[in-house]
Formats: sequence, structure tokens, C-alpha cells
Amino acid sequence: MGDVTGFLKHGRELPPRRPVPVRLRDWKEVYEPYPAERLQTQASRCMDCGIPFCNNGCPLGNLIPDWNDLVYKNHWREAIERLHATNNFPEFTGRLCPAPCEAACVLGINQDPVTIKQVEISVIERAWNEGWVAPVPPAVKTGKKVAVVGSGPAGLAAAQQLTRAGHDVVVFERADRVGGLLRYGIPEFKMEKWVVDRRIEQMEAEGTEFRVNANVGVDIPVSQLQEEFDVIVLAGGATQWRDLPIPGREFDGIYQAMEYLPPANRVQLGDLEESPITATGKHVVIIGGGDTGADCLGTAHRQGAASVHQFEIMPRPPDTRADSTPWPTWPLMFRTSSAHEEGGERVFSVNTECFLGDDDGNVRALRAHEVQMVDGRFEKVEGTDFELPCALVLLAMGFVGPERGGLLEQLGVELTPRGNVARNQWATSVDNVFVCGDMGRGQSLIVWAIAEGRSCAAAVDEHLMGETALHAPVPSV
Repeated sequence: MGDVTGFLKHGRELPPRRPVPVRLRDWKEVYEPYPAERLQTQASRCMDCGIPFCNNGCPLGNLIPDWNDLVYKNHWREAIERLHATNNFPEFTGRLCPAPCEAACVLGINQDPVTIKQVEISVIERAWNEGWVAPVPPAVKTGKKVAVVGSGPAGLAAAQQLTRAGHDVVVFERADRVGGLLRYGIPEFKMEKWVVDRRIEQMEAEGTEFRVNANVGVDIPVSQLQEEFDVIVLAGGATQWRDLPIPGREFDGIYQAMEYLPPANRVQLGDLEESPITATGKHVVIIGGGDTGADCLGTAHRQGAASVHQFEIMPRPPDTRADSTPWPTWPLMFRTSSAHEEGGERVFSVNTECFLGDDDGNVRALRAHEVQMVDGRFEKVEGTDFELPCALVLLAMGFVGPERGGLLEQLGVELTPRGNVARNQWATSVDNVFVCGDMGRGQSLIVWAIAEGRSCAAAVDEHLMGETALHAPVPSV
């Protein structure tokens, strides 16, 4: 490392977020610019630790100490080459990944870990600004054709790798724009959509073809893809949302998060003048304490909600790493996102019993109570019942697997007991059909989606050609 004592001289520092009153007036990303000199100081904190656990903490196997050292030495061009060697889309992960690499940083045993994620995003943005991110077309074409169903991070990673290997790749997306949840599920204040667009332009220049408004299994028969392509890669994600079947669920004003977030994004894209589902002037309750709930929270703030409560059935995590999740595992601990900084009340250890409606069939309140964990099960805490007025309820309780109809039914692929697409060496039970990302893994992180897309591409390339030179960060499953 360039400065083996950097971690002794400098503390962890992240770029400041724009003031809350300022950023709530727009939908732009929340962080202020960060000077390169200060970033290099942060990169110098990367230790000569001998065994970089951060590499294993990252599902992509990113060569983190390498590009930390290169940034510190001002070798930015070499840094992006090292970063792109393992990660097709560091501009996505640098904004959206929760950074399991930082949780595994050796410095994090007894100090604040290295700002790995900030170095990553700074490297890729420098590369885009300098014109170092150029199309990488294949040197030789194989004549093989691959259909990728789904244009989220897993599908994009698989498609780019397979295109660069020389195959003719067509990505099918059922929405009207490419990107999957990157496009319509992630709010603008977490990632502006020009970030997706510029990478799609690179992929198109490399030879990847994108077909939108193409719902395979509904608008396009699966048999058509099987006839036209040598291999089909399933990368449609785990989009079947978890519902809350309690009394009053039928009232108007109760929506799934993925019914609420996409229209808000479409407003920013210019498709809609205003969202048909809005929090403006309303008392809002978000049920679910994860990242999707936080996305709903930030969106509700920007729409001008009168108040927002975010419910979580689990107890409040500790302020520091819990003993049950020792280093280098992902720590159970209390986290505050940019949306939480902006307002709202977080309520832990609470369970919703029912929704209450008015005479017009609109939700007007919910009834809930506190819970406690007893022998691994939630039990009601007697005497804690309460009623909370609300005119908008957003369900953000995660996803239960891929949608079963259409595509999967027509293919006839086997499913796991949890409802995901079963796979062996990335191959499904149907010949020449492979699967990657959440559709096979279950709901997970963006970094896992990209890693699985890359590994699946390597398996497909080997299946078609008998061997592969593609990097596969995730072992075959």
C-alpha cells in the first residue's frame, strides 16, 4: 500500500449530504461533490492487512485494495481498469449497494472501515468524465444467439458479458424502458436515470439489442424464443410482492410499494404530470423497515406528506454491531438512510392488526399493537393497542419470488420449495435455459445480481463453446 500508516493518521470521512430543506425541493441525488484530494486521503486508510477480507465480503470479488492503492497514487486510469475487471456497473453498486465489503474490512474490527463504496463511485465517475468508459465490441462473432429475459442488473451483466464473448444477445424487457427496478423501483434521489441511460448506450454500441414492451410469456410466446435462440437466460427478478392479508386490506389508499414508486419515477421522466398515487398532504404509514420502505419514505417526503410513520415488526437494532453478527459478517445494527434524516417516525416492534375505513371505502386509520419475541415467535404485548389515522398505507415487506404465470408456466421449469427457479450449474430443468439473479436466488442485493449475471454468462458461454474466458465471481450452484 502507498501509505501503510494512513489508517493511523486519518479518520473515516464521507461526502456531506445536501441540507434536508434543499434536497426535499427536488429529486436529485443527495450527496455533495467530494474533492479528489480528500478521497485519496480516504483511500490511504486501506491497510496492508495481508488477507483482504473485503474481497470475500464483496460477492463480485472486487480487487478493493488494488484500486484503493491506485487512487491514492493518483493512477485513476489503472484504477478503473482494475474495477471494471470484476464489476460491469460500479456506478450502480457505488450508489445502491449496502457495501458488505466495508462490513468485512479488517480495519473495521476496531475502527471505522475504509470508505470503499465512496472510492468505487468516485473512480467510475472520474472514468466517465474522462472518456475512459468506451464500448468493448467483440473481436470475433460466434454466430450463437442468446435471449436474456429481464433488464435489471443481473440481466444487464449477463448480456454485456455474453455480447463481449461474441454472441448475438437480445434483451427482452416488458416495461417501456430498459433497467428493471433500476429504472422504476429506485427513486431518483438515490440514482438519477441518466446513470442507467449512458451504460445502455455503451451496451448498444457493443452490439447488445434491447426490445422493450416485450413481455415474454404474454406478448411473445416462449416457444418463439426457443426456436430463434440457442440459449435463454432468465433474469426477471423476484417481483412477486409480499402482501398483508388482514381485515380492511380491500380499502382504497392501501398500495404495494411497487405500485407507488414507479409512477413517482415516471413523473421525473416526464411521462406523467403527477402521480396517480401521491402522499401530498396525507398522513402516511409505511409497513416495512427495509430499503424499499426507506425509498417510499423519501418519496413521500418529496411529495409533501403531512406525516409519515414507518412500521417494523422487528425490534430496534443496537447502535453498534450485535454480538450475533461478529466481524466479518454483515452486522446487525441500527442504520439511518438519507430518507430517515429527512423526517418521519420509525416505530419498531409493532404489528398491524387491521385497517379501518370510512363510508366511501377509503382507509382512514389502522389498528396496531406492540410485539415481543418469545421463543422465536412474536407475541402481542397486552395493553399496547393503538389506532393511528392514515390516508395512505404503503406495504414494503419484501418479495416472495418470481411471478409464476406466463413465462415460467410456458417454460415448465422446476421451482424450489421457496418458489424460485431451480438450477444446477446455473442451468434450469429445461434444456438450454439458464437463470440468474433474484429469479433463481430469491430477493437479494444488487451486487449479488451483477455477480450472478456474470457467472451465469460464463456458464452459458462454456455451454455454447465448450470453454470460456469469462470471469465468474460466484461458484457454480
